[in-house]
Amino acid sequence: MPAAAFDAILPARQNSCVVFASPHSGRDYTWSFLRRSVLNEHAIRSSEDAFVDQLFDCAPQFGATFLKAGAPRAFVDLNRARDELDPALIEGVRRIGHNPRIASGLGVIPRVVANGRAIYRGKMSLHEAEERIRDYWEPYHAKLQALLDTAHARHGQTVLIDCHSMPHEAMDGVARAGMKRPDVVLGDRFGAAASGDVVDRIEAAFASAGFIVTRNAPFAGAYITQAYGKPAKGQHAVQVEIDRSLYMNEKLIRPNGDFEAVRTALQSVIEEVAQIGQGRIPLAAE
Repeated sequence: MPAAAFDAILPARQNSCVVFASPHSGRDYTWSFLRRSVLNEHAIRSSEDAFVDQLFDCAPQFGATFLKAGAPRAFVDLNRARDELDPALIEGVRRIGHNPRIASGLGVIPRVVANGRAIYRGKMSLHEAEERIRDYWEPYHAKLQALLDTAHARHGQTVLIDCHSMPHEAMDGVARAGMKRPDVVLGDRFGAAASGDVVDRIEAAFASAGFIVTRNAPFAGAYITQAYGKPAKGQHAVQVEIDRSLYMNEKLIRPNGDFEAVRTALQSVIEEVAQIGQGRIPLAAE
């Protein structure tokens, strides 16, 4: 089992209402987990948001909290609801309605990694699935809500930046349409998860650092933005997807020659976003 459900890095002085989180960059692939899988140590990482935690780990320098997952996405997907159980993988689970994420093998306990490659040889017990949810999913989400509650109590509002990465090929359709290929996709569930004012400021921060930004297509936000985005209550959630090819070799899953340059550019973005709610950039009233 992975050693820890999460790692929360707090700033010396928490003067920002923003919480940055990386739910898919966990990389504690234990020997017992790898033994269960038909995939090798490299292939099983293909759905991981590799190095995203390193790109955003400077957030505490600017007064914001940073939360990162310990368990890999292939082990438990923290960006799914706890009841998104896959009957094709987990014994004793009945199919209820149609859920496209579950149908494609991407439930809370994933059946596949990128490109639909199966993780396991057969099924697992419901007890094992529930153990993973209890030991990793529940602690991560309890900590995330606690961090948001603390920020809200101190500042009267809070903003969650849910940090992810996307395959370069995800934006091929945009490129074929003759538009500039976006580097970053912001997902606010079409305004349901965050106020337009918040998303405007986040987009402006990325744009000023030289990133090409679009919103909600093809990624509008999944479970985390849906569950935590409550703008009417002063709790905003925005999913950030960054093109992996900007900073890593996707095939080798290694940082490329531009990694440090991208990390430096993102530092200015993080600093700007962390200022939301600090007084210099107050949020508008709902």
